[in-house]
Amino acid sequence: MTSKERVMTMLNHQKPDRIPKFDGFWAEFADKCFKELNLPADTNLEDYFCIDIAIVVADETAFPTRARTISQDSLGTISQNSWGCIVRNRPGTYFYEELDTIIKEKSDLDRIEFDSPYLDSRYGGFNPESFRNSKRCIFCKTGGPFLRSAHVRGKQNFLYDIAGDPEFAKALADRVADHIAEIGKESLRRGDLYDTGVFIYDDMGSNLQPLMSPNSFERIFLPGYRRMVKAFKGAGAAKVCLHSDGNIEPLLDMIIDAGIDAINPVEPKAGLNIPRLKAKYGKKLAYIGGMCNSHVLPSGTFEEIEAQAREIIESARDGGVAIGAHSIGPDIPVKNYLRYHEFVMKNGNFEG
Repeated sequence: MTSKERVMTMLNHQKPDRIPKFDGFWAEFADKCFKELNLPADTNLEDYFCIDIAIVVADETAFPTRARTISQDSLGTISQNSWGCIVRNRPGTYFYEELDTIIKEKSDLDRIEFDSPYLDSRYGGFNPESFRNSKRCIFCKTGGPFLRSAHVRGKQNFLYDIAGDPEFAKALADRVADHIAEIGKESLRRGDLYDTGVFIYDDMGSNLQPLMSPNSFERIFLPGYRRMVKAFKGAGAAKVCLHSDGNIEPLLDMIIDAGIDAINPVEPKAGLNIPRLKAKYGKKLAYIGGMCNSHVLPSGTFEEIEAQAREIIESARDGGVAIGAHSIGPDIPVKNYLRYHEFVMKNGNFEG
């Protein structure tokens, strides 16, 4: 099977030739691989490690035309980002500090218009063709109404809104959901990705629980999710998958009700376990992930790595499961990832 055939067979809960793989590699991990494995400079790491899924991304931000640098000095750069927030980036840091937001009051929702979803500039780096020769299964991507609303409103502000002003939170989440739904439909059209579909990325969970109560999710976010999935599938998308870190199990019944076909990355550190969830939900949901990138792959023994991979592989034999650890960072030894990869390729073959 090609990667596309393999992944879509799995998502249809049918037996693929082998378990599909989906991981993303940090640049620091990739550098270690090239050095420790003595790989040729032109090696494609995703091909080398048999990654089956590729994600192509348009600019889904609310205000790409307003992004600008305000000031810059030795303490960092202050800018307005394309979500409309004023932020400070300090030298040598990854995360930014939010200083101000474009939406401060309810009335701002009525007077502020998001930039058009159809701007050609949004799709300048959207290039599915770069993956065609690899035969990977290509999906386009949008965000989701929780995290993208937080980008517009400010993360702390939006969490306060969810708890203290759910009517306002829902109004903003609805605006955001409708905006990114249009981005997703345009991405499907421009990439001709109808026969695969869309990944929605919306980190909604901590390791312990969702970042909102199930009641808040149902009231504020579920309507937007239903509209987004309906829009994507109505446009012709075969599948809609959800990426969310953390423990989102208390939301899964509603996520399934919204029409989501698969979840990723199904993190063990957050208490999620593919065999248990598959036994609970049957063919209502597929799973992409399941490997632990915080304990098992960084510091586990080879035996522990193989045991976790074996459990996932066994649950995948009749479809509905792909294996992966989502984010492969520099804390994961190359020898550990290589052992995991070789074990999966040897034991995850379902032919014969």
